Amino acid sequence: MEEKVFEILSEEFPDVDFKASDALVDDGILDSLTITGIIAALTMEFGITVPYEEIVEENFNSIAGLAKMVERLSK
Repeated sequence: MEEKVFEILSEEFPDVDFKASDALVDDGILDSLTITGIIAALTMEFGITVPYEEIVEENFNSIAGLAKMVERLSK
C-alpha cells in the first residue's frame, strides 16, 4: 500500500519529496493546501472518505502514516 500511495502522490505533487522526511507536516513540507490535495487524490484513487478527525499530523507526516490511514478507511 505504501508504494501505491507514494506513486500516486509523487505523480500529483512532483515538488514534494515524500521520502525525505517522516515529519512532512511538522517540518513544514506539507501545507494545508497540499494536504487538501492529498486528501482529494486519495479519495479519487481509493474511493475513501477522509473524515475530519483523521486529518491529524500522525496520518500525514509520512507515506507510512498515509498508507495506514488509507488501509483503515478502505475497510
